Amino acid sequence: MTTRPATFSFELFPPRTAAGEAVFVNSLEHLVAAEPEFISVTYGANGSTRGSSLNLLLRLLGETDISPMAHLTCVGSSYAETSRLIREFLDAGIMSFLALRGDPPEGSTESDDFLGDIRSAGELVQLIHRVQAERAQFSQLDVPGFPQAKRLGDRERVTIAVAAFPNGHPRSRSVEQDIDTLLAKEAAGANLAITQLFFYGDQYARFVEQARSAGVTMRILPGIMPGLSSQRLRRILDLTDEPMPTDLLARLEAETTPEGQAAVGIEHAIALSRDVFDLAATADAAPGVHLYTFNRHEAVLEVLRGAGVFDVPASAYGGCR
Repeated sequence: MTTRPATFSFELFPPRTAAGEAVFVNSLEHLVAAEPEFISVTYGANGSTRGSSLNLLLRLLGETDISPMAHLTCVGSSYAETSRLIREFLDAGIMSFLALRGDPPEGSTESDDFLGDIRSAGELVQLIHRVQAERAQFSQLDVPGFPQAKRLGDRERVTIAVAAFPNGHPRSRSVEQDIDTLLAKEAAGANLAITQLFFYGDQYARFVEQARSAGVTMRILPGIMPGLSSQRLRRILDLTDEPMPTDLLARLEAETTPEGQAAVGIEHAIALSRDVFDLAATADAAPGVHLYTFNRHEAVLEVLRGAGVFDVPASAYGGCR
């Protein structure tokens, strides 16, 4: 079904309305059929989607062969409640996490004391490992030829991803601080990084080079969002404080139809994906992409098809072209 010189993964969020659920069900079927490496599921601010996020993760775990990854944030949480939540996910069979500090509560600023017991994503990484170590100190393995016998083995390890920021964290003072923070997350036990949005291949290439030079060894997976409209692009940039890709915005705004804008955004994301795949062939970068889907399958599958990772004809999934 696929030719895979590189891996790919998707981000989803729990549908918020009945209409969104209807669209989501169709898109989830196509996204799962593409056989991604994993699908991550967002977790609303202050646990606002806790139940629906867990339900979606369990759906992926029970009904598909795709590895689900649970987003976790720790802003305003106590050790006790965060530990209970981590154990709830682990007991359900979720073994992959994206550990995030999270944004300040609405109406708060960085100068306010809103963090709670867990002050950083690195501390959350440590807590996930600690909870897993307490609940499963070892595994029991079969002994070949002795059906009733067991031997002790290492406990099942969790995958813990963290965020990385090619263009700098909005609250960071310098590139060096961003790299030091990523190093600290890896030292805490993170084993995968997924980048915040970027729009040019050289931004990712520069960040990977700086991280490797500083001693970061974990995989740094590039996060890519097809900008399907100027309105969506502006909205995402407002939320993330990423620098404006002025040439992309100009091309989007030059189009007078939604279809034209979508085509521009997909073309840009295809070119960006090819750039990072080319980089992976020549540098110590991640051979893959993590795609932000907005719960729709058409655009991200078009990006993968255009980048040469996915070989199903667009007609098979209602593609944009």
